[in-house]
Amino acid sequence: MLSRKIAQSLLPLETPFYLYDMGLLRLTLESAVAMAARYGFVLHYAVKANYDPRVLKMIREFGLGADCASGGEVRCAIEAGFDPSKIVYAGVGKKDSEIRYAIEQGIFAINCESLEEISVVDRIASELGVKVRIALRVNPDIDPKTNHCIDTGQADSKFGISYEEILANAPLIQSYKNVEVRGMHLHIGSQIRELHVFEYLCNKVNVIVENLVGLGFTLDFVDVGGGLGINYDVPENEPVPNFASVFAIINSHLNVGGREVHFEFGRAIVGQCGELITRVLYNKTTATGRKLVIVDSSMTELIRPALYGSYHNIENITSDAQKSERYTIVGTACESTDKFDENVTLPETHRGDLLTIKSAGAYGQSMSSTYNLHPLPRSVYSDEL
Repeated sequence: MLSRKIAQSLLPLETPFYLYDMGLLRLTLESAVAMAARYGFVLHYAVKANYDPRVLKMIREFGLGADCASGGEVRCAIEAGFDPSKIVYAGVGKKDSEIRYAIEQGIFAINCESLEEISVVDRIASELGVKVRIALRVNPDIDPKTNHCIDTGQADSKFGISYEEILANAPLIQSYKNVEVRGMHLHIGSQIRELHVFEYLCNKVNVIVENLVGLGFTLDFVDVGGGLGINYDVPENEPVPNFASVFAIINSHLNVGGREVHFEFGRAIVGQCGELITRVLYNKTTATGRKLVIVDSSMTELIRPALYGSYHNIENITSDAQKSERYTIVGTACESTDKFDENVTLPETHRGDLLTIKSAGAYGQSMSSTYNLHPLPRSVYSDEL
C-alpha cells in the first residue's frame, strides 16, 4: 500500500490520521465506470462508506450518482455537488422533514422500505403538490454469505418490504395519487466475496420483476444494490475490486426486459484507497506473557474490529528490525474490546514506530466518534504530500 512507500514523509505528521491514495481511488473509479459502460449500467456511490469531501469530489467528477441512507447524507450529496437527478434515498427510518427535503431537491427516487412509509411519502408529496418517483425495496430472503452484522437481505432483516406483503397489498400501493412506483430495489448485504451469490440474486430479481409487472406496476429501473467485497487479507493482491466479473454475471443472468440496471457501490469504490496511520505509544507485557502494542488510535477512529470482529491487515512501516514478534495491537479507548488485532506478527516494534491499518477507506472515518473526547481523525491526501 501507499504508506509503505512514503513512510518517511509521514513520520513528522501528527497521528492518527487517514491517508487517502487519490491515485488508487482514480484507478478504481476508472475501472468501475469503464466496466459498467460495457453494459449500460448506472452507478451510484453509497455515501455512508466515506463522505470525506475530497473523496466525494472525485467520485462526483466521474459521473456517479449518490446512494443515501439518511437525510443527512442526502444533504451532504447535494452540498457536494451531486446532480439531484442521480440521488436515491433509502433507509428504514426516514423522518418527515428528511423526506420533505429530499422531495424538494428533486432527487431521482425514494426507495421505500415499508407500506407505512409509502403512505407517509404520498402524504408529504400531496402537501407539496408534486408526484414522487419511488422504488420498492424488496427483501428477497437471500443469504449473502457475509458477516451476519452486515447482511441486509434475509427474511428477518429490518430492511425492505417482504415480497409477500407487496403482493398482498399491490392494489393499496397503486391507489396512492402522489407516488408512482417506477423501480425495484434490492440489497442483500456487504463485503460479498462469493460471486455466485450475485447469480442467485439475479434469479430472484427476474421472478420478482416479472410478477410485479404482471400486477400492473410500471418499472423503469431495477437497483440490485452493491455489496461487492474487497481483499482485506492481502490488499496488495487486489487493490482494485473485480468489477468486471460482477458486471458480467449480472449481464448474463439478469433478465428484466431492457430496464435500467442500477448499482450502489460503497466499500468497493473507497475501501482500498484509505489507510489509518497510527503511532506506537507504549509496549507492555501482560501477566500471561502477551505482548501488547498500544497505539494512539482506537475504536473511536476505526470501530470495525470492535463492532464486527473485522480483520484489517496491519504493517509496521518504519521498523527495519530483522527479528519479528507476535503482538496484540490495542487502542487508547477505555474499553476492553478496543483491539485491532490479537495475533499479528510484526518486526520488533517500539515507541514511535508508525503502523498502518490497511483497507480502511470504507466505514472507517465515516464511523468514527468522539468517545472519550477523542478528536475526530483528520485526512491526509497522497496528492498533497
